[in-house]
Amino acid sequence: MKLRQLEIQLQKIKGFDRPDASFEQYMTPATLAARMLFHANMNGDIDGARVCDLGCGTGMLAVGAALLGAEVTAVDFDPAALAIARENAEVFDVEITFIEHRVGGAAPLEVTVDTVVMNPPFGAQKEHADRPFIDTALAIAPTCYGIFNAGSIPFLSAYTKGRARMVEKIAASLVIPKQFAFHTKDSLEIPVEIVHLERIE
Repeated sequence: MKLRQLEIQLQKIKGFDRPDASFEQYMTPATLAARMLFHANMNGDIDGARVCDLGCGTGMLAVGAALLGAEVTAVDFDPAALAIARENAEVFDVEITFIEHRVGGAAPLEVTVDTVVMNPPFGAQKEHADRPFIDTALAIAPTCYGIFNAGSIPFLSAYTKGRARMVEKIAASLVIPKQFAFHTKDSLEIPVEIVHLERIE
């Protein structure tokens, strides 16, 4: 599947019915999701691999990975989001294992995969909200692709020092449409980096 074809398919993904700002429930834009997944696939980390979408929301990255040939597990704490993600999987006729789990909660995530894909919270509402996602990703997979605020790259490098190496980072943008009362613009474009991490064994 070509990049443009993947993007067109992902534009059909249904988003949140009632997103919660406190958990930064923004749907990953189809263009950004397709770009990250296509790049990871070109690196040999999606097709035929066991992939986990960590904090899957309504399944944008999970469905995309499945369309590219991955065996996908999708994890989220929100049962309402998971219900929509299941609907999206049915619409696309892809098999995805869904797990209700709070990343960073008391219980560890009992999953082992080849690749993690994720768009973790940036910590805009809760400081350091991305740390449990980074920790969990490195615990369950040797390879991770994540979307991070461009300004957080120095932190990410320091936080993963000795545990992972930053293989590459790709500049991109994340466009968030107006969906909460505190949003003052019709849309907000945030500079981000698609970051590829490899765990140091």
